[in-house]
Amino acid sequence: MADLIAPHGGLTEPVCRTVPAADIAAFKAEAASLTKVPVSAADLSSVYRFGDGTLSPLTGPMNSAVYNRVLDESVIENNGKLYAWTIPIAFPVTAELAKTLKVGDKVALTGPDGEVAATLVLNDVYAWPKLKYLQSVYLTDRIDHPGANMVLQGDAANSHLIGGEIQVLPQPKNAKFGKYVLTPREVRKLLAEKGYDAVVAFQTRNPLHRAHEYALVYGLESLIRAGKNAGAVLNPLIGETKGDDVNAEIRMRTYEALIEQRQLGDGDSDQSLWGPRNESVPDRVMLLGLDIKMFYGGPKEAVMHGIYRQNMGYTHIVIGRKHADVPYANGEAIWGDFDAQEIFGKLKGDLKITPVKVGFAAFYESIGRVDLTERHPGEKPVSISGKDVRNTLQKGELVDPRIMRPSTSQILGEAMKVQA
Repeated sequence: MADLIAPHGGLTEPVCRTVPAADIAAFKAEAASLTKVPVSAADLSSVYRFGDGTLSPLTGPMNSAVYNRVLDESVIENNGKLYAWTIPIAFPVTAELAKTLKVGDKVALTGPDGEVAATLVLNDVYAWPKLKYLQSVYLTDRIDHPGANMVLQGDAANSHLIGGEIQVLPQPKNAKFGKYVLTPREVRKLLAEKGYDAVVAFQTRNPLHRAHEYALVYGLESLIRAGKNAGAVLNPLIGETKGDDVNAEIRMRTYEALIEQRQLGDGDSDQSLWGPRNESVPDRVMLLGLDIKMFYGGPKEAVMHGIYRQNMGYTHIVIGRKHADVPYANGEAIWGDFDAQEIFGKLKGDLKITPVKVGFAAFYESIGRVDLTERHPGEKPVSISGKDVRNTLQKGELVDPRIMRPSTSQILGEAMKVQA
Protein backbone atom coordinates (compact mmCIF):
# COMPACT_ATOMS: atom_id res chain seq x y z
CA MET A 1 0.00 0.00 0.00
CA ALA A 2 2.98 2.32 0.47
CA ASP A 3 3.09 3.30 -3.21
CA LEU A 4 -0.57 4.32 -3.37
CA ILE A 5 -1.97 7.72 -2.46
CA ALA A 6 -2.18 8.16 1.33
CA PRO A 7 -5.59 8.05 2.98
CA HIS A 8 -7.13 11.36 4.04
CA GLY A 9 -6.00 12.88 7.31
CA GLY A 10 -2.30 12.08 7.13
CA LEU A 11 -2.81 8.37 7.81
CA THR A 12 -0.68 5.54 6.45
CA GLU A 13 -3.69 3.24 6.04
CA PRO A 14 -7.45 3.69 6.25
CA VAL A 15 -9.18 3.60 9.63
CA CYS A 16 -10.73 0.23 10.51
CA ARG A 17 -13.60 0.18 13.01
CA THR A 18 -15.08 -3.11 11.79
CA VAL A 19 -15.59 -5.87 14.36
CA PRO A 20 -13.24 -8.83 13.64
CA ALA A 21 -14.99 -12.08 12.73
CA ALA A 22 -13.80 -13.80 15.92
CA ASP A 23 -15.43 -11.12 18.09
CA ILE A 24 -18.83 -10.88 16.37
CA ALA A 25 -20.70 -13.25 18.71
CA ALA A 26 -19.49 -11.46 21.85
CA PHE A 27 -20.18 -8.08 20.25
CA LYS A 28 -23.78 -9.03 19.46
CA ALA A 29 -24.32 -10.43 22.94
CA GLU A 30 -23.18 -7.17 24.55
CA ALA A 31 -25.14 -5.02 22.08
CA ALA A 32 -28.37 -6.84 22.93
CA SER A 33 -28.32 -5.26 26.41
CA LEU A 34 -27.59 -1.69 25.27
CA THR A 35 -29.95 1.23 24.63
CA LYS A 36 -31.04 1.08 21.00
CA VAL A 37 -30.59 4.16 18.79
CA PRO A 38 -32.32 3.85 15.39
CA VAL A 39 -30.62 5.20 12.26
CA SER A 40 -32.22 5.69 8.84
CA ALA A 41 -31.32 3.64 5.78
CA ALA A 42 -29.34 6.63 4.47
CA ASP A 43 -27.39 7.05 7.71
CA LEU A 44 -26.83 3.30 8.00
CA SER A 45 -24.59 3.53 4.94
CA SER A 46 -22.53 6.14 6.81
CA VAL A 47 -22.30 3.75 9.79
CA TYR A 48 -20.70 1.14 7.54
CA ARG A 49 -18.38 3.72 5.92
CA PHE A 50 -17.09 4.72 9.36
CA GLY A 51 -16.47 1.01 9.89
CA ASP A 52 -14.47 0.35 6.72
CA GLY A 53 -12.49 3.61 6.63
CA THR A 54 -14.15 5.37 3.69
CA LEU A 55 -14.62 8.29 6.13
CA SER A 56 -11.01 8.26 7.37
CA PRO A 57 -9.62 9.80 9.49
CA LEU A 58 -12.91 9.89 11.42
CA THR A 59 -13.50 7.09 13.93
CA GLY A 60 -17.18 7.84 14.40
CA PRO A 61 -19.82 10.56 14.08
CA MET A 62 -18.65 14.09 14.91
CA ASN A 63 -19.05 15.88 18.23
CA SER A 64 -20.42 19.43 18.32
CA ALA A 65 -17.01 21.16 18.14
CA VAL A 66 -15.88 19.19 15.08
CA TYR A 67 -19.30 19.44 13.43
CA ASN A 68 -19.48 23.21 13.81
CA ARG A 69 -15.88 23.72 12.70
CA VAL A 70 -16.75 21.95 9.45
CA LEU A 71 -19.73 24.28 9.03
CA ASP A 72 -17.60 27.35 9.80
CA GLU A 73 -14.30 26.51 8.08
CA SER A 74 -14.77 23.33 5.98
CA VAL A 75 -11.89 21.61 7.79
CA ILE A 76 -11.16 18.95 10.37
CA GLU A 77 -7.98 18.71 12.41
CA ASN A 78 -5.95 15.53 12.79
CA ASN A 79 -2.61 15.30 14.56
CA GLY A 80 -2.32 19.08 14.53
CA LYS A 81 -2.86 19.53 10.80
CA LEU A 82 -5.93 20.78 8.91
CA TYR A 83 -7.65 18.63 6.30
CA ALA A 84 -10.49 19.52 3.94
CA TRP A 85 -13.94 18.35 5.05
CA THR A 86 -17.04 20.09 3.75
CA ILE A 87 -20.13 18.21 5.00
CA PRO A 88 -20.23 17.24 8.69
CA ILE A 89 -21.52 13.80 9.63
CA ALA A 90 -23.27 12.87 12.88
CA PHE A 91 -26.37 10.79 13.63
CA PRO A 92 -29.76 12.44 14.27
CA VAL A 93 -31.97 11.47 17.23
CA THR A 94 -35.23 12.75 18.68
CA ALA A 95 -35.30 15.17 21.63
CA GLU A 96 -36.95 12.44 23.73
CA LEU A 97 -34.18 9.94 23.04
CA ALA A 98 -31.47 12.62 23.49
CA LYS A 99 -32.70 13.25 27.05
CA THR A 100 -31.96 9.64 27.97
CA LEU A 101 -28.39 9.65 26.58
CA LYS A 102 -25.25 10.95 28.24
CA VAL A 103 -21.56 11.18 27.41
CA GLY A 104 -19.78 7.93 28.21
CA ASP A 105 -22.81 5.74 27.46
CA LYS A 106 -22.40 2.88 25.02
CA VAL A 107 -25.43 2.49 22.74
CA ALA A 108 -26.38 0.12 19.93
CA LEU A 109 -27.15 1.61 16.50
CA THR A 110 -29.96 -0.22 14.71
CA GLY A 111 -31.05 -0.08 11.08
CA PRO A 112 -34.62 0.18 9.76
CA ASP A 113 -35.00 -3.60 10.20
CA GLY A 114 -34.28 -3.26 13.93
CA GLU A 115 -31.05 -5.25 13.70
CA VAL A 116 -27.93 -3.98 15.49
CA ALA A 117 -25.30 -2.66 13.08
CA ALA A 118 -22.83 -0.96 15.42
CA THR A 119 -22.11 0.25 18.93
CA LEU A 120 -21.21 3.81 19.77
CA VAL A 121 -19.49 5.18 22.89
CA LEU A 122 -20.99 8.65 23.12
CA ASN A 123 -18.74 11.69 23.43
CA ASP A 124 -21.45 14.29 22.73
CA VAL A 125 -25.22 14.75 22.54
CA TYR A 126 -26.15 18.16 21.14
CA ALA A 127 -28.83 20.20 19.41
CA TRP A 128 -28.79 19.93 15.63
CA PRO A 129 -28.17 23.39 14.11
CA LYS A 130 -30.31 22.57 11.07
CA LEU A 131 -30.52 26.02 9.47
CA LYS A 132 -26.80 26.65 9.97
CA TYR A 133 -26.11 23.25 8.46
CA LEU A 134 -28.25 23.96 5.42
CA GLN A 135 -26.76 27.42 4.85
CA SER A 136 -23.17 26.13 5.14
CA VAL A 137 -23.52 22.94 3.10
CA TYR A 138 -25.81 24.25 0.35
CA LEU A 139 -24.46 27.82 0.25
CA THR A 140 -27.96 29.31 0.20
CA ASP A 141 -30.58 30.59 2.64
CA ARG A 142 -33.37 29.06 0.56
CA ILE A 143 -34.84 25.76 1.68
CA ASP A 144 -36.76 24.72 -1.44
CA HIS A 145 -34.32 22.04 -2.61
CA PRO A 146 -33.77 18.29 -2.06
CA GLY A 147 -31.00 18.73 0.53
CA ALA A 148 -33.26 20.83 2.74
CA ASN A 149 -36.11 18.37 2.21
CA MET A 150 -33.92 15.59 3.61
CA VAL A 151 -33.26 17.57 6.80
CA LEU A 152 -36.51 19.46 7.35
CA GLN A 153 -38.93 16.77 6.18
CA GLY A 154 -37.13 13.43 6.24
CA ASP A 155 -35.50 14.21 9.59
CA ALA A 156 -38.31 16.46 10.89
CA ALA A 157 -38.69 14.43 14.10
CA ASN A 158 -34.97 14.56 14.91
CA SER A 159 -33.70 17.62 16.76
CA HIS A 160 -30.39 16.40 18.21
CA LEU A 161 -27.16 14.76 17.04
CA ILE A 162 -24.87 12.24 18.68
CA GLY A 163 -21.12 11.86 18.29
CA GLY A 164 -18.72 9.20 19.49
CA GLU A 165 -16.38 6.29 18.83
CA ILE A 166 -17.89 3.54 16.74
CA GLN A 167 -17.47 -0.22 16.29
CA VAL A 168 -19.31 -1.68 13.31
CA LEU A 169 -20.36 -5.15 12.22
CA PRO A 170 -19.36 -6.14 8.65
CA GLN A 171 -21.90 -4.89 6.12
CA PRO A 172 -24.14 -7.60 4.64
CA LYS A 173 -23.48 -7.97 0.91
CA ASN A 174 -26.22 -7.11 -1.57
CA ALA A 175 -27.00 -10.32 -3.47
CA LYS A 176 -27.24 -8.55 -6.84
CA PHE A 177 -24.23 -6.21 -6.82
CA GLY A 178 -22.35 -6.74 -3.55
CA LYS A 179 -19.34 -8.12 -5.42
CA TYR A 180 -18.68 -4.61 -6.73
CA VAL A 181 -18.71 -2.96 -3.29
CA LEU A 182 -15.26 -3.27 -1.71
CA THR A 183 -13.71 -1.75 1.40
CA PRO A 184 -10.90 0.79 1.01
CA ARG A 185 -8.37 -1.89 1.98
CA GLU A 186 -9.77 -4.26 -0.66
CA VAL A 187 -9.73 -1.56 -3.34
CA ARG A 188 -6.18 -0.59 -2.47
CA LYS A 189 -5.08 -4.22 -2.71
CA LEU A 190 -6.73 -4.49 -6.13
CA LEU A 191 -5.06 -1.31 -7.39
CA ALA A 192 -1.67 -2.47 -6.13
CA GLU A 193 -2.12 -5.75 -8.02
CA LYS A 194 -2.98 -3.84 -11.21
CA GLY A 195 0.27 -1.88 -10.88
CA TYR A 196 -1.30 1.44 -11.83
CA ASP A 197 0.48 4.63 -10.79
CA ALA A 198 -2.67 6.71 -11.29
CA VAL A 199 -6.36 5.84 -11.10
CA VAL A 200 -9.21 8.21 -11.93
CA ALA A 201 -12.63 7.66 -10.35
CA PHE A 202 -15.85 8.62 -12.08
CA GLN A 203 -18.71 9.43 -9.70
CA THR A 204 -22.28 9.02 -10.90
CA ARG A 205 -25.76 8.52 -9.48
CA ASN A 206 -27.48 8.07 -12.86
CA PRO A 207 -27.45 5.68 -15.82
CA LEU A 208 -24.83 6.93 -18.26
CA HIS A 209 -25.49 8.88 -21.43
CA ARG A 210 -22.59 8.85 -23.89
CA ALA A 211 -21.80 12.43 -22.85
CA HIS A 212 -21.38 11.31 -19.21
CA GLU A 213 -19.33 8.34 -20.34
CA TYR A 214 -17.04 10.68 -22.24
CA ALA A 215 -16.02 12.43 -19.00
CA LEU A 216 -14.57 9.13 -17.78
CA VAL A 217 -12.85 8.55 -21.13
CA TYR A 218 -11.45 12.09 -21.07
CA GLY A 219 -10.10 11.61 -17.54
CA LEU A 220 -8.39 8.33 -18.39
CA GLU A 221 -6.94 9.63 -21.66
CA SER A 222 -5.61 12.75 -19.92
CA LEU A 223 -3.62 10.62 -17.47
CA ILE A 224 -2.26 8.32 -20.17
CA ARG A 225 -1.17 11.32 -22.25
CA ALA A 226 0.63 12.62 -19.16
CA GLY A 227 2.74 9.44 -19.19
CA LYS A 228 0.88 7.59 -16.43
CA ASN A 229 0.23 3.87 -16.33
CA ALA A 230 -3.37 4.76 -15.54
CA GLY A 231 -6.64 3.02 -14.89
CA ALA A 232 -10.18 4.29 -14.42
CA VAL A 233 -12.97 3.21 -12.10
CA LEU A 234 -16.62 3.64 -12.95
CA ASN A 235 -17.59 4.32 -9.36
CA PRO A 236 -21.36 4.82 -9.01
CA LEU A 237 -22.84 5.91 -5.73
CA ILE A 238 -25.35 3.29 -4.64
CA GLY A 239 -26.42 4.67 -1.25
CA GLU A 240 -29.66 6.47 -0.48
CA THR A 241 -30.77 8.75 -3.32
CA LYS A 242 -33.94 10.75 -3.91
CA GLY A 243 -37.06 9.00 -5.08
CA ASP A 244 -36.92 9.96 -8.76
CA ASP A 245 -33.37 8.66 -9.27
CA VAL A 246 -33.10 5.23 -10.94
CA ASN A 247 -32.59 2.62 -8.23
CA ALA A 248 -29.16 1.11 -7.65
CA GLU A 249 -29.94 -2.41 -8.83
CA ILE A 250 -31.12 -1.26 -12.26
CA ARG A 251 -28.27 1.24 -12.60
CA MET A 252 -25.68 -1.39 -11.76
CA ARG A 253 -27.06 -3.61 -14.53
CA THR A 254 -26.57 -0.77 -17.04
CA TYR A 255 -22.99 -0.24 -15.87
CA GLU A 256 -22.27 -3.98 -16.01
CA ALA A 257 -23.48 -4.11 -19.60
CA LEU A 258 -21.26 -1.18 -20.61
CA ILE A 259 -18.21 -2.92 -19.16
CA GLU A 260 -18.99 -6.49 -20.24
CA GLN A 261 -19.97 -5.49 -23.78
CA ARG A 262 -16.91 -3.26 -24.01
CA GLN A 263 -18.98 -0.25 -25.04
CA LEU A 264 -17.32 2.36 -22.84
CA GLY A 265 -15.63 4.88 -25.11
CA ASP A 266 -16.64 2.99 -28.27
CA GLY A 267 -16.53 5.52 -31.10
CA ASP A 268 -15.65 8.40 -28.77
CA SER A 269 -12.10 7.57 -27.66
CA ASP A 270 -8.93 8.90 -29.28
CA GLN A 271 -7.75 6.18 -31.64
CA SER A 272 -4.42 7.93 -32.19
CA LEU A 273 -3.77 7.26 -28.48
CA TRP A 274 -5.22 3.75 -28.17
CA GLY A 275 -4.33 2.27 -31.57
CA PRO A 276 -0.54 2.17 -31.06
CA ARG A 277 -1.10 0.68 -27.60
CA ASN A 278 -3.20 -2.19 -28.96
CA GLU A 279 -5.73 -1.37 -26.26
CA SER A 280 -9.12 0.25 -25.90
CA VAL A 281 -10.79 2.07 -23.01
CA PRO A 282 -12.49 -1.02 -21.46
CA ASP A 283 -9.08 -2.65 -20.96
CA ARG A 284 -8.35 -0.08 -18.27
CA VAL A 285 -11.78 0.41 -16.66
CA MET A 286 -13.16 -1.35 -13.59
CA LEU A 287 -16.67 -1.20 -12.11
CA LEU A 288 -16.75 -0.63 -8.35
CA GLY A 289 -19.67 0.80 -6.37
CA LEU A 290 -19.69 3.12 -3.37
CA ASP A 291 -22.50 2.68 -0.85
CA ILE A 292 -22.97 6.06 0.79
CA LYS A 293 -25.81 8.57 0.93
CA MET A 294 -26.19 11.40 -1.54
CA PHE A 295 -26.49 14.90 -0.06
CA TYR A 296 -27.31 16.71 -3.34
CA GLY A 297 -24.80 19.27 -2.15
CA GLY A 298 -23.11 20.54 -5.32
CA PRO A 299 -19.64 22.02 -4.65
CA LYS A 300 -19.45 20.93 -1.01
CA GLU A 301 -20.39 17.38 -1.93
CA ALA A 302 -17.86 17.30 -4.77
CA VAL A 303 -15.11 17.68 -2.16
CA MET A 304 -16.60 14.84 -0.09
CA HIS A 305 -16.66 12.68 -3.22
CA GLY A 306 -12.94 13.36 -3.50
CA ILE A 307 -12.31 12.42 0.15
CA TYR A 308 -14.13 9.09 -0.18
CA ARG A 309 -12.13 8.25 -3.30
CA GLN A 310 -8.78 9.27 -1.84
CA ASN A 311 -9.44 6.86 1.02
CA MET A 312 -10.13 4.14 -1.56
CA GLY A 313 -6.71 4.77 -3.14
CA TYR A 314 -7.75 6.66 -6.27
CA THR A 315 -5.39 9.47 -7.23
CA HIS A 316 -7.81 11.49 -9.38
CA ILE A 317 -11.54 12.14 -9.60
CA VAL A 318 -13.54 13.48 -12.53
CA ILE A 319 -15.33 16.70 -11.55
CA GLY A 320 -17.72 17.70 -14.26
CA ARG A 321 -20.05 20.55 -14.98
CA LYS A 322 -22.80 20.69 -12.31
CA HIS A 323 -21.23 17.92 -10.22
CA ALA A 324 -23.66 16.60 -7.53
CA ASP A 325 -26.05 19.29 -8.69
CA VAL A 326 -29.79 19.69 -8.26
CA PRO A 327 -31.93 22.81 -8.84
CA TYR A 328 -34.32 24.59 -6.54
CA ALA A 329 -37.93 23.36 -6.60
CA ASN A 330 -38.80 25.90 -9.31
CA GLY A 331 -35.95 24.74 -11.57
CA GLU A 332 -33.58 27.65 -10.86
CA ALA A 333 -29.90 26.78 -10.45
CA ILE A 334 -28.52 26.77 -6.89
CA TRP A 335 -24.88 26.93 -7.98
CA GLY A 336 -22.93 28.01 -11.05
CA ASP A 337 -22.11 25.39 -13.67
CA PHE A 338 -18.48 25.09 -12.62
CA ASP A 339 -18.64 25.94 -8.89
CA ALA A 340 -17.85 22.32 -8.02
CA GLN A 341 -14.59 22.58 -9.96
CA GLU A 342 -13.63 25.94 -8.52
CA ILE A 343 -14.06 24.91 -4.87
CA PHE A 344 -11.01 22.65 -5.09
CA GLY A 345 -8.84 25.76 -5.48
CA LYS A 346 -10.29 27.35 -2.33
CA LEU A 347 -9.84 24.59 0.25
CA LYS A 348 -8.42 25.57 3.65
CA GLY A 349 -7.20 22.08 4.46
CA ASP A 350 -5.15 19.37 2.78
CA LEU A 351 -6.65 17.09 0.13
CA LYS A 352 -4.35 14.83 -1.88
CA ILE A 353 -6.68 13.59 -4.62
CA THR A 354 -6.51 15.62 -7.85
CA PRO A 355 -9.67 16.78 -9.63
CA VAL A 356 -9.81 16.18 -13.39
CA LYS A 357 -12.02 19.05 -14.52
CA VAL A 358 -14.21 18.24 -17.50
CA GLY A 359 -16.60 20.58 -19.31
CA PHE A 360 -19.88 19.80 -21.03
CA ALA A 361 -19.81 17.13 -23.74
CA ALA A 362 -22.24 16.14 -26.50
CA PHE A 363 -22.44 14.30 -29.83
CA TYR A 364 -21.40 16.40 -32.85
CA GLU A 365 -22.38 15.34 -36.35
CA SER A 366 -19.35 17.14 -37.81
CA ILE A 367 -17.00 14.55 -36.28
CA GLY A 368 -19.46 11.70 -35.74
CA ARG A 369 -18.77 11.27 -32.05
CA VAL A 370 -19.02 12.82 -28.58
CA ASP A 371 -16.62 15.65 -27.81
CA LEU A 372 -16.26 18.61 -25.46
CA THR A 373 -18.58 21.49 -26.32
CA GLU A 374 -15.76 24.01 -25.86
CA ARG A 375 -14.10 22.54 -28.97
CA HIS A 376 -17.15 23.29 -31.12
CA PRO A 377 -18.04 26.96 -30.73
CA GLY A 378 -21.23 27.89 -32.55
CA GLU A 379 -22.01 24.30 -33.54
CA LYS A 380 -25.29 22.76 -32.42
CA PRO A 381 -24.87 19.30 -30.81
CA VAL A 382 -27.32 16.42 -30.97
CA SER A 383 -29.47 16.73 -27.87
CA ILE A 384 -32.61 15.29 -26.29
CA SER A 385 -34.43 16.34 -23.14
CA GLY A 386 -34.68 14.09 -20.09
CA LYS A 387 -38.45 14.08 -20.57
CA ASP A 388 -38.09 12.83 -24.15
CA VAL A 389 -35.65 10.13 -23.00
CA ARG A 390 -38.22 8.88 -20.46
CA ASN A 391 -41.06 9.01 -23.00
CA THR A 392 -39.01 7.04 -25.53
CA LEU A 393 -38.12 4.36 -22.98
CA GLN A 394 -41.70 4.12 -21.71
CA LYS A 395 -42.87 3.44 -25.27
CA GLY A 396 -40.45 0.51 -25.40
CA GLU A 397 -38.20 2.21 -27.94
CA LEU A 398 -34.43 2.70 -27.83
CA VAL A 399 -33.07 6.18 -27.23
CA ASP A 400 -31.04 7.68 -30.10
CA PRO A 401 -27.73 5.74 -29.90
CA ARG A 402 -25.86 9.02 -30.33
CA ILE A 403 -27.22 9.88 -26.87
CA MET A 404 -27.38 6.55 -25.01
CA ARG A 405 -25.91 3.11 -25.65
CA PRO A 406 -28.52 0.54 -26.78
CA SER A 407 -27.76 -1.76 -23.82
CA THR A 408 -28.55 1.04 -21.36
CA SER A 409 -31.76 1.93 -23.23
CA GLN A 410 -32.87 -1.68 -23.23
CA ILE A 411 -32.30 -2.26 -19.50
CA LEU A 412 -34.01 1.00 -18.52
CA GLY A 413 -36.92 0.35 -20.88
CA GLU A 414 -37.49 -3.14 -19.49
CA ALA A 415 -37.38 -1.78 -15.92
CA MET A 416 -39.95 0.88 -16.76
CA LYS A 417 -42.25 -1.78 -18.24
CA VAL A 418 -42.11 -3.78 -15.00
CA GLN A 419 -42.80 -0.65 -12.94
CA ALA A 420 -45.72 0.50 -15.13
